Amino acid sequence: MIASLVATAVTAATSVAGPLVAGPLAAGTRQTVLDGSLLLAVPLAAAAGLVSFVSPCVLPLVPGYLGYVTGLTGVDLEHQRRGRMLAGSALFVLGFTAVYVVVGTTVGALAGLLTEHRTAISRVLGVVTIVLGLVYLGAFTGLQRDRRLDVRPAAGLAGAPLLGAVFALGWTACTGPTLGAIFALTGIGGNPARGALLATAYCLGLGVPFLLAAIAYRRAMGAFAVVRRHRVAVTRFGGGMLVVLGLLIVTGAWTALTTSLSGSIAGFEVVL
Repeated sequence: MIASLVATAVTAATSVAGPLVAGPLAAGTRQTVLDGSLLLAVPLAAAAGLVSFVSPCVLPLVPGYLGYVTGLTGVDLEHQRRGRMLAGSALFVLGFTAVYVVVGTTVGALAGLLTEHRTAISRVLGVVTIVLGLVYLGAFTGLQRDRRLDVRPAAGLAGAPLLGAVFALGWTACTGPTLGAIFALTGIGGNPARGALLATAYCLGLGVPFLLAAIAYRRAMGAFAVVRRHRVAVTRFGGGMLVVLGLLIVTGAWTALTTSLSGSIAGFEVVL
């Protein structure tokens, strides 16, 4: 059910990303949706997106993003019509989704060219995922330097999609570890459709909270304040999730789990 939802979302995302990704996805989405590893990877990708959203370097900036994409700030946001805030947030989310879907599709396509080395690639990607998890937990401080793309589009609805794209390209210090792990899962499958589906699931986890904040701004700010008070636990959870995932990939346990799941659903079909 989750994979089918994400497959539907991919259709919308690829219409934004353009014809660059539409062809490869049309050929591979049907075969990918019921893949056992995907059924495990999609919830992980969505969780990784949520972890990115609640990270200490994204969550405090949510009011600023909402203000920028609507052209309003401060108290005006609380009294702004929900329609404008929702539209600005949706355009912002579409902006970074388009970028991530293109990147995920590209990673999947490149990995597909190296299928004969899949075992070795999986182990390398597992090690990389472990390192990314440790970075998220605070290790390797040299890899935690804040690198941002200093581009500021016009404030308001017109600049919202571009701001989303800038966020995707420039906010690597916050999204890099979790997004890197998702691209590692993409590399294991070696499939453009898989890459787009996982990227879209990640963007759902990252983007839906933005939309909820736009719909219920005051309540969302109260909830975010509670999350900020537990930022250490959130960071440890995110880093621990990545380390465990990396260990599963390196040891081959991930492949065993996905193979078992694939066998259990072999008799099912999804009509797309």
